[in-house]
Amino acid sequence: QVQVAESGGASVQAGGSLRLSCVASGITYRNLYMGWFRQAPEKEREAVAAISTIRGSEYYADSVKGRFTISQDNGANTVYLQMNNLKPEDTAMYFCATDPGIRVVAGTPEVAVFDGVEQYWGQGTQVTVFS
Repeated sequence: QVQVAESGGASVQAGGSLRLSCVASGITYRNLYMGWFRQAPEKEREAVAAISTIRGSEYYADSVKGRFTISQDNGANTVYLQMNNLKPEDTAMYFCATDPGIRVVAGTPEVAVFDGVEQYWGQGTQVTVFS
């Protein structure tokens, strides 16, 4: 059974930084991608970053390019999201996801949608950015 656990969310002033961490366990298959998505109240779910666990290629949503950096500790199924220059509009619950719960389509991270996809997501960690 796959388990995904993220941590590191907090309240931070605009312009500040946070680092989120995520560990996935119970993976018995080739895990192609890991990544992050966010969900804010009354907003659509948005995949913000993904990384190819094999090649280390990074993929970002336009809204976070140049501010967020995803990295991995490949041997440990661990990913991080370094978030710099945070803005109030970055306020959301941030979820870590592992393949097949997240994928990359045409160079853009995308949250997968299918029955049971939630098992490949974590429970979320809250990021609040105040001005």
